[in-house]
Amino acid sequence: MSIVNIILILVVIVNGTFAVVFLNDLLKRKAEVAKDFFENMGRTAIQAVVAGVTFFLSTFGISDFAISTVIYRQFKWVEDARLPGTLNTQCVVPVALMALAYISTISVDLTTLVLCIGAQVAGAYIGPRFVVRMNVDIIKRFIAAGLLVAAASLLLGKFGLLPSGGTETGLQGGKLVLATVLSFVYGALNNVGIGSYALTMATVYALGLNPNVAFPIMMGGCTFSVPVGSMQFVKFDAYSRQMTLLTSTVGLIGVVIAVYIVKSLDVSMLQWVVAAVIIIAAVSMIHEQMKKLGKA
Repeated sequence: MSIVNIILILVVIVNGTFAVVFLNDLLKRKAEVAKDFFENMGRTAIQAVVAGVTFFLSTFGISDFAISTVIYRQFKWVEDARLPGTLNTQCVVPVALMALAYISTISVDLTTLVLCIGAQVAGAYIGPRFVVRMNVDIIKRFIAAGLLVAAASLLLGKFGLLPSGGTETGLQGGKLVLATVLSFVYGALNNVGIGSYALTMATVYALGLNPNVAFPIMMGGCTFSVPVGSMQFVKFDAYSRQMTLLTSTVGLIGVVIAVYIVKSLDVSMLQWVVAAVIIIAAVSMIHEQMKKLGKA
């Protein structure tokens, strides 16, 4: 059996384990979840559409963390304290499908892939136990920083200020060590609501890898690291069950459409719009925090 096939099997096992943990938690609170679903059918329908569109776009590399943060806060669908956990738990199942698709079709050096994935998993494991004890205002500051990072990465790429990548499919020596260390950091940052997509893309481009290699690396890293952290968020009851259920079903449909029907998408104009919305949301959060500090 090839190493790639072993990785794909592990993707199914790790994410299947999360699915079992999530379903068990869901069944324990089924009355509460059902009540929320059916008493607010209009809102639930809108949330379902948002879930599908968000993970359709995520398949093409547009951060679901950033999009979800803006929408969930704007419509007050998720409490700020539960936002980091929700951003992680909701993307487990959709990203697993992305990882299966990209790892099996895009050529990438296995040493690079395995080390980046392993480092991100290690970073993700230590994060949740600290996040759930954080003050809500501190969480908000991390989330605002994450939004700015995502927007900056988008804009730098649009203006040609980020490297556009090279042709290599793997790293060696110091570059491999650097990518591994950064993957550990990205795994930890996921847990405070800072998505790793934009950061991974920027790293891959800067180190001279083929831009396509970003997809198996970032999806592979997320599909192993995020379930590990997400199981901790479920354990600590620090996430939204409703949004996670919707993204694990309707969001999955968005991924299927993107991967198997649309296959490619010109997201150039959309990236400008997303960047503008993200910046506005981040500035709003920072302004909110500065006002609080001024009153303190």
